[in-house]
Formats: sequence, C-alpha cells, structure tokens
Amino acid sequence: MAWIYLLAAGVLEIVWAFAMKQSDGFSKLTPSLITLVGMIGSFWLLALAMRSLPLGTAYTIWTGIGAVGAFIIGIVFLGEQVNAMRIAAAVLIVSGLVLMKVSSA
Repeated sequence: MAWIYLLAAGVLEIVWAFAMKQSDGFSKLTPSLITLVGMIGSFWLLALAMRSLPLGTAYTIWTGIGAVGAFIIGIVFLGEQVNAMRIAAAVLIVSGLVLMKVSSA
C-alpha cells in the first residue's frame, strides 16, 4: 500500500506544480487553491508512504515523479522546449527512480 500512496503523492505533486504555474504568482484564486490542496494531499500521502518505506527511497521517488511529470506537463500543455539534453536529463531521473525502487526490495 505504501507504494500506492507514494505514487498518488507524486501525481499530486505534478498537479500542484502545474496549478502553481497557472496561479500566476498566486494572483488567481482557483489555481492557488488547487496548489494548496494538492500540496497538503501530496505531503500527507508521502507521510503515509514513509511509515514503511525508507526516507531516501520515498523522498527520491516522490521528487522524481514530480520532476519528470512536471517536465512532461510543461512540454504537452505549456509548449516548453524539447531538446536532447532535457530528454536525457529526464531519462536519467527515471533511471535513478528505477534503481531506487529495485534497491528497496
């Protein structure tokens, strides 16, 4: 169950990061509220996951899901640039996540 909590926490991290971008510096109410609720939910689920997962594993995977997810959302929905270096960086992050999961058996 901890891995499900961790995955959900990572997805909420992507949600709040995107909402924060849309909030225009917290000047728009709805995206600002989504940001705050997403942050609280993400931290709560991360805390639940950390009950049984090692700190380093949980935190690394949580931030990795958020980083790669935000990268993909930025490209797909915000028209951010795609180049070989950015893709290589995302691949390295995902590789690190896989290694972290495998080493936490």
